[in-house]
Amino acid sequence: MYRRREGALEVLLVHPGGPFWSNKDLGAWTIPKGEVAEGEDEEATARREFQEETGLQPQGTLLPLGSVKQKGGKVVHAWAFEGDADAAAIQSNTYRVEWPPRSGQWRTFPEVDRAEWFPPDEARRRINPAQAGLIDTLERALAGAS
Repeated sequence: MYRRREGALEVLLVHPGGPFWSNKDLGAWTIPKGEVAEGEDEEATARREFQEETGLQPQGTLLPLGSVKQKGGKVVHAWAFEGDADAAAIQSNTYRVEWPPRSGQWRTFPEVDRAEWFPPDEARRRINPAQAGLIDTLERALAGAS
């Protein structure tokens, strides 16, 4: 999701929840994303995952931003839409994991523990490096639409 505040572009990024990500910041933030379900198209996945990770329903037409390959090999297909929301009010789904590993103790964590609006330059510092080009693509697409 992106918005304009006083004429300046801002993008919504989310921070992964759970123990592995708790002390990570720069390079840890991401766009809301997830796995494509069997028989589901990529745009439908983008809408579903955004809603699951933020509690917000994407509205309107989605702007395709292309795909990027992350360090671990995962391919992320991205779309953007214009909207506005209180980042502090997001409601993420949760997941269960054995923590600490091999302890026999299962804990539940939010998939996303927080969201924030960032101007593009700050978003590039915070986002997973493989996804930084998506911000460039968004800026070019919006400049071409003006």
